[in-house]
Amino acid sequence: MSCRTTPMALKNPFRRTEKEKSTMENETVKNEGATTEQPERPTPHATSTDNADTPSAGEQSELETLRAELDLLRAEHAAIHDKHIRLFAEFDNFRKRTTKERLDLLQFAGENTLKAVLPVLDDMDRAVANNDQVEDVEAVREGMRLIHQKMQHVLASQGLKMMLDSKGEPFDTDRHEAITKAPAPSNDLKGKVLDVVENGYTLHDKVIRYAKVVVGE
Repeated sequence: MSCRTTPMALKNPFRRTEKEKSTMENETVKNEGATTEQPERPTPHATSTDNADTPSAGEQSELETLRAELDLLRAEHAAIHDKHIRLFAEFDNFRKRTTKERLDLLQFAGENTLKAVLPVLDDMDRAVANNDQVEDVEAVREGMRLIHQKMQHVLASQGLKMMLDSKGEPFDTDRHEAITKAPAPSNDLKGKVLDVVENGYTLHDKVIRYAKVVVGE
């Protein structure tokens, strides 16, 4: 008696039956319908962004205050700028006027002195014209002496004074200028003024020309 073995058919684990396929298709259709009918909800992020773009009442008030302060600062800046321009223009005019006055002062500083000297010059012109007709020499000398005194008086009225005679006085570098030295006649004249070659002058007590003197040694 012989035994015959029938081969066993292997079952595919991934194969579904017709019933299982039908059940899965029904569940898929239900899920798709539920997804389609669900309403779309706004995201919290979009809502918070819209609220952030809209300023609150406090922020609006602070913004208006800042704008008012900015307008005030602009007005103050404009006023200060205008004042600066005006001051600069006034200073420029003052500088030009001062420069002109300074030049005029340097150019016409001796005007009053020259006006005071003009009468003396007129006297000298008349004396020169009359000297050709005058035979008396003493009269000519007296006329020249008067003109010289008048000239000294006019210059003294302008602050110019001649230094006093310095003969026999000690040599003073603040008033004298030694042009030469000479043997002193006596020991007590050594280092003193022996002779005055040119007189010295002061203008309002300021030395404008030193007296040129001879000093004993």
